[in-house]
Amino acid sequence: MRARVCRGHCNDTPASKVHRPTLDFWAAVRPAWRMDNHNAVHHGTPSRRLVLGSAAAVAVTALTTPVASAEERRGGGLPSSIDLPVGTRPEGITSGPGPSFYVGSVADGRIVTGDLRTGAVRTLLAPEAGRSLRGLYFDHRTGLVWAVGSLGTVGHVWAVDARSGAVVGDTVVPGAGFLNDLVVTRQAVWATDSNVDRLTVVRLTRQGRPSGAPAEFVALTGDWPTSPPNTFNANGIRALPHGPVVLNHSRVGGLWQVDPGSGVARPIPVTGGPPITSGDGLELVGRTLYNVRGSGPQDVSVVRLRRDGGGWRARWVATLTDAALDVPSTATAALGSLWVVNARFGIPSPDTAPFWVTRLPTA
Repeated sequence: MRARVCRGHCNDTPASKVHRPTLDFWAAVRPAWRMDNHNAVHHGTPSRRLVLGSAAAVAVTALTTPVASAEERRGGGLPSSIDLPVGTRPEGITSGPGPSFYVGSVADGRIVTGDLRTGAVRTLLAPEAGRSLRGLYFDHRTGLVWAVGSLGTVGHVWAVDARSGAVVGDTVVPGAGFLNDLVVTRQAVWATDSNVDRLTVVRLTRQGRPSGAPAEFVALTGDWPTSPPNTFNANGIRALPHGPVVLNHSRVGGLWQVDPGSGVARPIPVTGGPPITSGDGLELVGRTLYNVRGSGPQDVSVVRLRRDGGGWRARWVATLTDAALDVPSTATAALGSLWVVNARFGIPSPDTAPFWVTRLPTA
């Protein structure tokens, strides 16, 4: 099944009958700057799947580490999908080092790890009653998988050793509503809360490990839309060069630049393409931002960011979609491909349903 790269609005033609359009290679490459800020290339409605979709991703792979081989960029020898344990109910995915990947469960808080080359999977973190995991982020500096979620009604940020599965950090987040996604920077973990207009901050040691300090908070202000009670708002988060973070907004749409020191938010203007009306996970590779379910329930909106004075602007590049998507939620880039977890939100009997990760080619 081939992914569809839509340079205009996607229609309902079955993917099997749609041919990938020819890409203008140099037009795609010239504006690209691909130093991956996620550790230099990590990661009732259908599920969460995301693709890095431009020829520039192939052209500038040499600028990132680890470097994918030409064969890996073509996806040669890699599985097209990886089955997860029945009933996993995945939400977040991350990867590193090399072919290792990690998927968290919203249902029982387990973390499943596996090999993107062989498709073999095993449990890294055992399930725990009442625990729910959402966003995951692998930090290459420390070999830790960071996870946000909850235990019962209490919000937590966990740090898990990617080799042993030992929980080496557990920060309780007072007043959390729905901790959703996170990004790890040099000094801190930053997490969104979809029910509370604030960022949660967990400070790190100089070595990037849990400091044991209590959670801190930065209120979202400025142009950030005030969130009525019981609504779903801030979702994905990634760190932009030189300090700011970028968020999407599930309820009102759009992309938002936030000063992490003050919490002042302002919209990032996006030109071209369909409007960004929602969003789940974000993935940032260089200055190309992938917004899962940004314009539709089964697509990924791709924009290219650029500095504009003291702020940022974005230009729509493409809409990525595929007939196999079943409510895409998050994705991770590794081995020259994009690996998307299918959350399959809203399916009947999720505890006995199959779940999988799908590999998409970089365009």
